Amino acid sequence: MSVLDNFESWKDFLANRLEQAQSQGMSQQTISEVAYEVGDYLAKSVDAKNNEEAVLRELWNAASKEEQHAIANSMVKLVQNQANNS
Repeated sequence: MSVLDNFESWKDFLANRLEQAQSQGMSQQTISEVAYEVGDYLAKSVDAKNNEEAVLRELWNAASKEEQHAIANSMVKLVQNQANNS
């Protein structure tokens, strides 16, 4: 099973990778840029596996580059909040 099959698994995967990046000293700006690149790759190259991913793809494709950065940053904040509340 892929982490993309289930949105909760995807968020857990992102939270783990975010924690690793922060523990290795990656700056918030670098994390933000990587999140944007991952979002862009997923929107262009990976089929949505669930409703949440389909909505994110539609939002991404409708958004300007600036708005796409905001979506990526929001995903980072989402998994950071999830990790902090666990």
